Amino acid sequence: MFQLNIRWIKNLFLLAFLMNYAGVTHAEEHHFLVLNYHDIVKVGSAKSSLNSMDVSVDHFEEHLGWLKKNGYKIVSVQNVLDAAAGKNSIPDKSVLLAFDDGYQSFYTRVFPILKKYRYPATVALIGTWIDGIDAPDEAGKQLLTWDQVREMVKSGLVEMASHTYDLHKSAVANPQDDEQAATVTRLYDSSTGHYETDEQYRERIHNALTKSAEFIFQHAGVWPRVMVWPYGEYNDIALEASREAGMTMTMGLVDGFNTVADIDVLRRLIMTDNPDVRQFAEIVSKLRTDRPLRIAQLDMDFLYDKDPKQTERNIEAEIQRISNMHINTVFLQAYSDSDGDGNADALYFPNRHLPVKQDLLSHVAWQLKTRAGVNVYAWLPIFAYQNKLPDSWYVQEWRDGKAQKSSHIYTRLSVFQPEARHYITEIYEDLGRYCNVDGILFHDDGILSDREDVSSAALSFGRDVWGLPDQFEKLQSSPKMRQEWTRHKTELISQFTDELANRMRDNRPGIKTARNIYVLPLLKSDSEEWYAQSFKSFLAHYDYVVIETMPFMEEKKPVQWLTDLVAAAAHHPEGLKKSVFELQTVNWKTMEKIPSSVFIGQLELLRKLGVYHIGYYPDDVYLDQPRLTDLQKHFSVPALP
Repeated sequence: MFQLNIRWIKNLFLLAFLMNYAGVTHAEEHHFLVLNYHDIVKVGSAKSSLNSMDVSVDHFEEHLGWLKKNGYKIVSVQNVLDAAAGKNSIPDKSVLLAFDDGYQSFYTRVFPILKKYRYPATVALIGTWIDGIDAPDEAGKQLLTWDQVREMVKSGLVEMASHTYDLHKSAVANPQDDEQAATVTRLYDSSTGHYETDEQYRERIHNALTKSAEFIFQHAGVWPRVMVWPYGEYNDIALEASREAGMTMTMGLVDGFNTVADIDVLRRLIMTDNPDVRQFAEIVSKLRTDRPLRIAQLDMDFLYDKDPKQTERNIEAEIQRISNMHINTVFLQAYSDSDGDGNADALYFPNRHLPVKQDLLSHVAWQLKTRAGVNVYAWLPIFAYQNKLPDSWYVQEWRDGKAQKSSHIYTRLSVFQPEARHYITEIYEDLGRYCNVDGILFHDDGILSDREDVSSAALSFGRDVWGLPDQFEKLQSSPKMRQEWTRHKTELISQFTDELANRMRDNRPGIKTARNIYVLPLLKSDSEEWYAQSFKSFLAHYDYVVIETMPFMEEKKPVQWLTDLVAAAAHHPEGLKKSVFELQTVNWKTMEKIPSSVFIGQLELLRKLGVYHIGYYPDDVYLDQPRLTDLQKHFSVPALP
């Protein structure tokens, strides 16, 4: 009977919110910040603490003072929900204070300050921690008592949020026993060698979030309206479960501003390393944006070995090397290309369609993220998948007076073929399901020449959707017709990659996108016809455009060629801001290493020309190419404040 009452109350809260929210047009879309704190420790303790998320109480008060002095207003969850429902608007430069984990310091140090200034705040409680079943991540941390929780609820200043009941933990995520965030991980059972099914995962998450809300209601007398995701990790299934459990507002851990339209997942600025007031002002003002990327692109095929122990030694050496570089991003090969032709003949993650060379991507990506401190982008083809599929699924070119399977080295599935699109989409869905990555790098195989694609599906699509002729000769009849055909193909490929990214976002909502582009479409706009690639279009579709900055492959004099290339990118709005210039470290014409002095010279020239994001390919851990000491001196990025 009590269980039925709880569910009735939960549904009542949810119904009331939805009735207020439905059909509302927000009068003003003012931006607001959510600031995230954890344990507020006594003065001096943060310096000696091993927990980087500890903030001293004196610094915390200085943060509040700076906010007040600079015109910020502290708002409550209720203020935000009312604004989302159209009942009022929140002031611009508003701030919502959020405290994770339910440490007792919130009651002893923060609550008195809140009462002093009449500031509201939100506290996220972990069920198994406060219930005494699990201990906090750091030994010795004291947690709130239920008496303290109830007292703060009665004050009207403190919103009690769920930080889940038992999901603030890690779970085995792959055959290598890496433990990753339980909320978004398909559990791996080493005894059976199988992953949790989608149905099992969905049931586990829905049950867990309902239990977390009921737990807080039973002890505090209030049904939580806010879910704070452990480690900032969530996905579509978790969001659905949170809504079903009556928690319509959730919080992640991505830096950035919010509007009331973002209440399904609010961005939060996490406070780490006990920032003083000057550092705090920089974090709040700049949101940790405008960080230059320094990128190493890694071949998983270089790390894989038939001997599993040698594979682990190779991975260990590469992780240590990347860590020592002090860079912030890695493009990591997610597919196997055993013959070096650029086509995927196997994958490094579980999937429904291609052989699995070894279930390795999840492991290497996680080790790079947690030990080397980098963001990892999975590098994967768009179309170039070699498998025994019908010829009609592949790109066809006009050759010898007829349409036939393309002779290009990239054996590409056709973007016009529905079955092929579905096949590729499922590969990307599986990537998102099983691998915790920060982004996707779309391979440079996403091209169509001026004689492609002339399959029957492509010609019919062009006729029915774009209103173009369905004969190759007519498509080639004039420069204007060729350009129109090309622009449509360029845009269609980009739209397809947008869809692939969105399918990944079902499981990894925070991923960013990058796509390789050849240099000719940038240097000579009319060459778009030969590739179906457009720098301007790419800037509109992707977070980053990765320019293959490889003068020796192009057989050009590097200094002038690089200068012209940078100037061409800078000609576009945000052209430099969103471009990654990726240098080569091997001369593939001669198969010789690029001398270190030459590589560093090109790197320094790019920086002098105003290039913001720089990468290189390939990285060779065995030959120390490029030299680690040179990378540390010329390529490293400053530590985050």
